[in-house]
Amino acid sequence: MLRNGLEPWHLLILGIVVIMLFGSKKLPESARALGQSLRILKSETKAMRDEDAAPGAAPGRTAPAQPSAPAQPSAPEGGTGA
Repeated sequence: MLRNGLEPWHLLILGIVVIMLFGSKKLPESARALGQSLRILKSETKAMRDEDAAPGAAPGRTAPAQPSAPAQPSAPEGGTGA
């Protein structure tokens, strides 16, 4: 009786239910947002792979500057300072 879980008419009914629930206006907006999110994810993973492949040579990144030794406060010339 259960030879195939998803037959083509199941997918058709599922598509009709989704369109009825979300409306035809929301579906293109959702697909556009999903596509943009996937593009961002793809570019970020590529940047991470490039960064791992060449550490220290990533474009647009500079090595942090080494902080100089903090200035020591000088003692007052008057001696006691009070």
